[in-house]
Amino acid sequence: MILQKQLDDKTILWLQHNNQYIIVEPIVAEIASLLNTNTSIEEITTLLSNKVNAPLQEITHFIDDIAKLLIPKVKDDVKKTILKVPENFEYNYYYKMNNITIKVSYLSDFEKLLVHPKFAHLEVQEPLNINYHYEVYSNETHISFSIDKKVINTWELNEVHYFQGKFSMKIVEHIHLKEEKEWLGVFHASAISNGKESMLFLGDSGNGKSTSLALLQANDFTCLADDFVPIDSQKKHIYSFPSAISIKKNSLDTLLPIYPELKTSAEFHFKKLNKIVRYLIPNNTNYQQHLPCKALIFIKYEKNSDLQIDEISKLNAFQQLVPDSWLSPISENAEKFMNWFEKLPCYQLTYSDNKKMIETVHKIFNNEL
Repeated sequence: MILQKQLDDKTILWLQHNNQYIIVEPIVAEIASLLNTNTSIEEITTLLSNKVNAPLQEITHFIDDIAKLLIPKVKDDVKKTILKVPENFEYNYYYKMNNITIKVSYLSDFEKLLVHPKFAHLEVQEPLNINYHYEVYSNETHISFSIDKKVINTWELNEVHYFQGKFSMKIVEHIHLKEEKEWLGVFHASAISNGKESMLFLGDSGNGKSTSLALLQANDFTCLADDFVPIDSQKKHIYSFPSAISIKKNSLDTLLPIYPELKTSAEFHFKKLNKIVRYLIPNNTNYQQHLPCKALIFIKYEKNSDLQIDEISKLNAFQQLVPDSWLSPISENAEKFMNWFEKLPCYQLTYSDNKKMIETVHKIFNNEL
C-alpha cells in the first residue's frame, strides 16, 4: 500500500512495506500509483510515452526502477538473541509520574546511566503500590528490557538508542494510557506550551533546542517535553513527557544566571554521542497535559546574528522533520500524520539575542507575526 500527499511542487509517497516517506516528482507518484493498482508495465509505458519525449526502452527502465521501490525486502532470518533475566539487580529506583509509579531495576551502572539521569527528579521512596516493574540488563554484546517479567526486546549495544526510545515509549504509553498504535509519532524536538497551545522546536544537535526551551520555561512558558515529543493519533495533540531537560556544557554561561542549581548539578559524559550534559528539572508537573500544535520552529542559535524569522516551505520542513522522527507504521496513522503536517505553519528562527527570541515566540503564539 502507498499513500500520497502533494507538498509544493513535489509529492510525498508513504510506502507501507517499510514505513518510508520519500519525496518524488508528480510523474513518479503517478507511476507508483498505477503500479500499486496492478496496472501492467506495458500499459504504463504506453501512457507515459504520450507525455514524455524519450525512447521506450528508457521509459521501461524508469518504470522498473520505481517498481523496485514498491517491492518489500525479504528480511534475513536472524536468530533472536535472548538474555536471561538476572535474579538480582544492583539498583532499584521508583519514579512517580501523575498517579503512576514505575519501579526500574538496573543490573549495573551501565544501564543506570542510560536512563536514570533523565528521570532522577521523579524519584520517590519505595511506595506501597507499584504499577509497573521495568528491568534493564545487558551482557558484553546486548541489552534487554522487560516489563513485569515480559521481555519487550533485545538490542545490540551499538543500537542502545533504540532501547532508550522503546523505554521512553513505554513510559508515554503508561502515563497517558495509550498503546503504541494510538500514537502518530515521536519527534526529536523540544516542546513548550502557553497553556492553550504547544509549539515544537527542531534542529540539528547543538542548534539550541534545549537551551531555548530552558530560557522559555523561565519566561512564562511551560516545558512539555525535551528530546522525546509524542503526538497522538486521535486528537493530534502534543503530549507531555516527563524527562529532564538536557543542557550541554556550552550553554552553561547563558543559563547559570537563571538556574544557579546547574552549577552543582552532576555532569554526564556520553562518549558515543560526543557530548557532556547536565540535567535541568522541567517546570511542568502535570504530565497528563496535551495540547494542539501551533507551529514547527526550526531554531538555530548563531553568535552575533540578527534575529531572523521566516516561514519556510513545507517540503523543506518535511525533509528536516521526518529523518529524526519515529512515525507510526499503521496506514491510517500515516495518512493522519501527513494531513496534520500539511496544515502546520513552519518557521526558521535564527537568533543570538535571547530576549528577542522569547519575544518572537510570544508573537507566534499571539498571531502577531
